[in-house]
Parts: sequence; structure tokens; C-alpha cells
Amino acid sequence: MAACIEEVSSSLVREYLSRKGLKRTIACMDEEHPRTEASINNRSHLRQILNLEDLYRKNKEHNCPLKSLLEIIVKYHITNVKVDKINCNKSDFLQSAPIRLFDSPAVTSAVVNDTKVKGLRSDPEEVCCSKPVSISSLPESKSPSSHSFWAAEAENQMDPLVSASLMDKQTPAFESTQKSRANRARRGLMAGPVTKTSLSTNSKGQNQRLPKKDEDYRQNNAEPLMAGVHHKSSITQGNSGESTRGCQDLRKASERQQRGNSYKTEGLDSPKTQKVRSGPEVSELNVSEMVLDDISDDDLQEVSRASLQRTAADHSFDGRPMDQHMATELKAVLLGSCVKCFPLEWRSQAFTFSEMHDLRYGIVQKKGGPCGVLASVQAFVLKMLLFECPHGIDTGLQKLRPSNTARTKCLVKAAAEILWRAGEERRATVVINSGRNHFTPVGHYKSEGVLEKMTCFIFDNFNNLLLFVEQHIEQFELGPLGCILLTISAVLSRSIEKVREDMDVPTATLIGAHGYCTQELVNLLVCGRAVPNVFDDDIELDSGKGNVTLLKGIKSNCDVGLLSLFEHYNICKVGAYLKTPRYPIWLVCSESHFSVLFGLQRELLTSQDQSLQFDLYYYDGLANQQEEIRLTVSVGKWSPSFKDVGADLVPPLDLCIRTRWNDAYVNWNDTEPIL
Repeated sequence: MAACIEEVSSSLVREYLSRKGLKRTIACMDEEHPRTEASINNRSHLRQILNLEDLYRKNKEHNCPLKSLLEIIVKYHITNVKVDKINCNKSDFLQSAPIRLFDSPAVTSAVVNDTKVKGLRSDPEEVCCSKPVSISSLPESKSPSSHSFWAAEAENQMDPLVSASLMDKQTPAFESTQKSRANRARRGLMAGPVTKTSLSTNSKGQNQRLPKKDEDYRQNNAEPLMAGVHHKSSITQGNSGESTRGCQDLRKASERQQRGNSYKTEGLDSPKTQKVRSGPEVSELNVSEMVLDDISDDDLQEVSRASLQRTAADHSFDGRPMDQHMATELKAVLLGSCVKCFPLEWRSQAFTFSEMHDLRYGIVQKKGGPCGVLASVQAFVLKMLLFECPHGIDTGLQKLRPSNTARTKCLVKAAAEILWRAGEERRATVVINSGRNHFTPVGHYKSEGVLEKMTCFIFDNFNNLLLFVEQHIEQFELGPLGCILLTISAVLSRSIEKVREDMDVPTATLIGAHGYCTQELVNLLVCGRAVPNVFDDDIELDSGKGNVTLLKGIKSNCDVGLLSLFEHYNICKVGAYLKTPRYPIWLVCSESHFSVLFGLQRELLTSQDQSLQFDLYYYDGLANQQEEIRLTVSVGKWSPSFKDVGADLVPPLDLCIRTRWNDAYVNWNDTEPIL
């Protein structure tokens, strides 16, 4: 029965999100709470289960009918269901004037026993401290930011007398809550909504006095409160865990409170301590400034560490604005001439991830052209995601459903590694968009507002490089020039001179006809050298009369590999360095387009067994892919006969796979083959 209720509830929420068009929220929900066979995907069926046919029919008769079933249910309960007055009164007392509840011991006991609302910041059972909090009593070692935290915590405290009565009725769950709250206090993070109105300070850094109406209210009600409190031998303190001496300390606390109020009434500051309000009024809260978040200890430490590093790094990295000479050289090696401009497909392309639930790891390509750059970065993102980034208990396909933070972190590491390798692991250059022109073009240089706005940062330390890329990852992931920025950064990391030396023909370019990526650019990103060939090592060709032509190839094993359809047609030869990379990830070159093929187990690269059966996953950022494509590859005795299949019906991807595994049979697992 419980499972049925849970499925109906989740289906009701999904129906609401669907009617509101919140596709990303649905994707997040499906990730955290996956659908099952019991999930209800039919709206009519859901109405029948919830007995909403009559309400649904009445709703349709209105001029502006509600769209979702959840809204219909809420409207019905708001307009037709009467709330119990006693419970309402108790709830109103707790929220609006909790101090008046304690006019008598009987009322105090009854309300505390009946109050079961937990998990809210305003609940009495979550009070951490039973005495007034003063700013002067905070540890001296705390920074100014920690002072605001403690003051904000104090705002959420109730009157000390209310806290004292509630502390006597602690439960094990409450003790656990107190322990968790203490941990959060030590970390400097509040567990609930934090508003900017938590603590007001004047220009001297002192706390401003409370509104006079609030002071009068506290002062006038101090004496009646004392009459309604049960005397206890000890009261447990929420934050420190120290014990006090019962009613005498409570009376002293009340007297101190009255003295503080009298100072404020006369317009003077209280000596040594300053009273803090127990909480802001509802009308004073700015809901848009509230922050609700769940952060683990590890995440908090990492965020704090990164924040401190970023603050320090922002003042230590000096950039060099790009000048026209460098811009001219870059255009020559990228486009072939300084009078040419970057294609529109490049200027509007960034490394933006897909929001499809099964393809959250995938980088989306808008238009044809920069596919080689995107596929190269995609390959290294997959490498980080599958084999290098810690995931706890995540295994297999679970790693391919990363959170936004996890995939952005993988993009940071992938970009930094690509640039560091291009700089021979000794130096790297990162180019970012400064947003303003650094030079006014003269002569034949054709301006397009791209290179003129770039600033170059040079690093000889990988950790500094990683930190800087993390600071500016938005320009790569979301900015319109993300693809161009990474390409130029890779060229400058290698240096323009060495890029030309890598090429067989010095006049070759990295961006070819129709804006396509050349093999030189792909090899620069994958292997760190802008060589034009994919075979192993260099090859010398004797062209006669003592003339020798040197063809430059791949020098060593790479982290990610490459498979090419051109090899199937005997146009080129892919060497073992690219066919057998360190990780089971390959770029696929087919019909002048680059995509990615990858596996989840590194064992398939080292297995000596001639008969294998394994899965490979295929991703093409340009194909508007809507679902995961899983290919089952059978080799040796596992491979059925495929010789009877017509050559025109064999998908090009199958032919690429067979250049790596001879006579392999590829099963597309009910997915439509890409022909």
C-alpha cells in the first residue's frame, strides 16, 4: 500500500511539472526518484485513482480552468475544507506571539505536548540556546563573516524562558538535531533560510537598536512570563551543552533583559552586550534573498577551500591583452589569412551540456563545423567522469547521470589537461574574453570583435591553471565564444611556431573549408601536437634525387583514441597508438564528422581473449540525439555471420568498429541504426 501511495504521489507531482512545462525539473526528479513499472503516465488513469472526475469536470466549466490535478486538489481543500479552530489558534499563537503561550503552567505544558511541527527554522523545538546571545561573547578568533553568522543564528532563537521549558521535553531525535546544528555552527553554515535582514549594523560595526514597539512588548510581558514557568533544577544549553541553575538564572536573565531594554528606551547602548531580536517579522523578510541548500561536509570544505583560493588567485594572475600582431598570426594559422573571419558556427558554440536524462554527460553541438573540438573535449570529459573523478558508490551507467556540478568539474579538468598537454606539460596559456577591445585594427586585418577582446594568461603550474580555468569556466561552458577560446588557448599553449613545425605543410590551417576541423586541430587537442597524420611515429618518403619528405605521425599512446572510416576505404592507416589508447574512448571520424564512442570497462583494451562480447556507447552532439545508444559488439565465436548483409545497409559506425575489431558484429539493441 505504501509503495502505491508513493507512486501516485510522484506521478501527481510529475503531472504538475509537465503541465507547467518544467522539463528540467522533471529530468532532475527522474534522476533522483526514477520511474518504475508502477508509475502512472496516463492523466485520465491518475484522475480515476484519485477520484477527481467530478472536480475535474467542474474545473473545466470555469472560464479559466486550472491546468494540473495538483492545483485542483489544492483549490478544493482551500475553498471547501474547514480547518479545526483549536489547531489554528495554537498554530497562530506559535507563529505570531509565542511568548503569550506561557501565561500559565497548564497552557505551557499543553502547547508543548501538542506542538509536533518539526524541520522549520521557526519551530520552538529547534532552539539552540536558552539564554540571550551577545556579540561581545563570541570567540575573538572569529572573522567578521563568522560574527554575522552567529548573530544570524541568534535571531532564530526564542525567548530564553520559552527555550527552557522546551528543553526539558527533549527527545532523542531532538538531541540528534542539536548535534547536527552544532556541527553546522562550527562549519559556519546555517541549516535553514538565511536572509540579509538577519542582523543590521551601523557604520561603526555595532548592532542597531531594536524597534521601540518590539522593546516595549518584551518589557511589558517579562513579568507575566515569569509567573508561568515551572521551576527546574537544571536547564540544558543548546549550543554549549553547559547546565544552568534553573529558575534563579532565568530570573537573572529576565532582569538583564529588562535592564537592556531600559538602556534602549533611554537612547543609550547597553554595557558590554547587545540584545538581538529572536527573529525578523514576516513582513520584513525578503523571500527572493533566501537561500535553501543541502551541502555535505565534504562539499562544504571543498567550496570553502575553492572560494578562498579563488579570492587569492584573482589578485595574483596578470594577463596580457592581445595585440594586432598576435591576432594576425592566429588568424593565419587558424583560417589561412587575416582577412578571413571565424565562421558563425564557431562564434556561437560553447561546451553546453545536454539536459536529456540519459545524456547529461553529452556536449551539444548547434551546427556543423567545430565537431572536432567538441568531440575531443567530450572524450576527455568522459575520461574524467568514468575513470578519474571519485563517485562513491556510483558504478557503470550511474556515472553517466552526473549532477550539474560534477559535469562542470569534469569540463574544467578536461580543458586544463588539454591545454597542459599542448604546452608539453611545462606551460599553458588560457585566453578569456575581457569584454572590451584592446586594439584598433589597421591595415588589411579584418575586425570581427573576437580576437580584439581577448586577454592571455600564462601558467607554469598545473594547479594554478586548473584554478584559473575553474574561475572562468562560464566563458567556456555558457559563453558564445567557448569553442574559439579553447582552440586559441591550445594553439598558444603549443605556440604558433611549434604548431607550424608540427604540420607537414607549413601553410596548412587548423580550420578547413566550410568551417570544418582539420586532423591537425584534432591531434593538437588529443595528443598535444598538431600533426596531420594518424599513423604511429614519423615516416620518411624518398621522392628521388636525394629529396626526402617527412610525414609526421603520433609519437606515443594517447589517453583517448581515434577510429576512422577512411581506414575502411584504405585512404589512411590509424596506428596502434590511437587504436589502443589508455582509456576505452575513441573519436570516430565518419563522413568528415567527429563523434565519440566509449566503453565502461578498461579491460576490453587489455584482454587477450580472441572471443569477446562487450558494450560500447555512442554519442553524437550534432545529431539531436534523444536517447542513449548502446551497441553490443561480438568478436570471434560470439560473432554471427554478417556477410549476407548488403554493403549499403551496413552502418558506417559498424565499419569504423571493424577497423579496431576485425569481423566484429554490432548489435544496435533495438535502436535505429545510423546509416
